[in-house]
Amino acid sequence: MTSDALTDLQVAHEMADAARAAILPFFRRADLSTENKLTEGFDPVTVADRAAEQAMRAVLATHRPADGIWGEEYGQSAGVSGRQWVLDPIDGTRGFISGTPTWGVLIALSTEAGPILGVVDQPYIGERFVGSAEGAEMTGPHGSVTLKTRDTQKLEEAVLFTTFPEVGTPEDRAGFEAVASQVRLTRYGMDCYAYALLSAGQVDLIIEAGLNAYDIQGPIGVIQAAGGIVTDWQGRPAHNGGRVLAAANADIHAAALDILKSK
Repeated sequence: MTSDALTDLQVAHEMADAARAAILPFFRRADLSTENKLTEGFDPVTVADRAAEQAMRAVLATHRPADGIWGEEYGQSAGVSGRQWVLDPIDGTRGFISGTPTWGVLIALSTEAGPILGVVDQPYIGERFVGSAEGAEMTGPHGSVTLKTRDTQKLEEAVLFTTFPEVGTPEDRAGFEAVASQVRLTRYGMDCYAYALLSAGQVDLIIEAGLNAYDIQGPIGVIQAAGGIVTDWQGRPAHNGGRVLAAANADIHAAALDILKSK
């Protein structure tokens, strides 16, 4: 642990504030340049991604120098505390460069067992979703609300989200479609904001595949604090990424998991 006067939650808020300040000058700028991190396919990165991670790392260097860091853009930095901050400076860069406010800053504080604190921050609309041992809360331009997931029990009443219609491999797609065929409503393309909506009681299920740890650890911290469940498609911990099932409650999680386990 640390002797710094700030709590972990206060440090997380300071990091999210720093990331907001670094990112917003670049959002919806016509002259924003984009690099592709892949030789095949398209995985964009911008100066805003890098500036936001650098800003968050600077906060940690001041307040949590003993903790490790794992960021999407600058990789892993070893710590000595047994704790690690997992950072995605802009989750949803494709949305960011398209001008949609569905991207977000993801922050998690984790141990080997997984996240103990999570943040999903949407700087442009000013909404911040935070989950910790103290509970789960959203703050925004219309005030603050306690986050609580929904109690939907049946798949035929559920709202399901995913980011990409193709959901990874053909096998992944088959699993997603098997669940999607039984729900009330399926929606696409919300990036990390879908996880925020699940924590706020607006969405019942999110099914994705091919995720990295930094894509999911922040959302896990928020969703679990709000009463939801996040596992892989076999019901195991999901904080290392891969195939992910996020659910509002144990019943709807079990119903979706029964289908996904067979895929």
